Amino acid sequence: MLTIDTGKIRADNQTYERLDNEGYLIDTHEWSPAFTERKAQQAQVTLTSKHWLLIEMIRDKYLRLGALPPMRSVCRSVGLDKAELKAQFGSCLKLWKIAGLPNPGEEAKAYMN
Repeated sequence: MLTIDTGKIRADNQTYERLDNEGYLIDTHEWSPAFTERKAQQAQVTLTSKHWLLIEMIRDKYLRLGALPPMRSVCRSVGLDKAELKAQFGSCLKLWKIAGLPNPGEEAKAYMN
């Protein structure tokens, strides 16, 4: 069951309390697939297997590198171009938020929009 209450998201009997004021998950270790499903639902994005490949890849790269991965190379590796990414997610920034990654900062957000 998924519910939202004053900035907290509850999914699969786990509460994600640590969202910033823009809705980014602060602690990436609190992430679960249910969190991503709920964020996608809020953003009116229907997740497909390509979506999940992309989400898993950017999460993995971010968690290993500790930084924003080059989205062009990430998209290429799962067979998407920038136009397809925008058509499916609206922007790299929306993908980042749906993937349960922390706020990337103002400079990165300008690049990701």
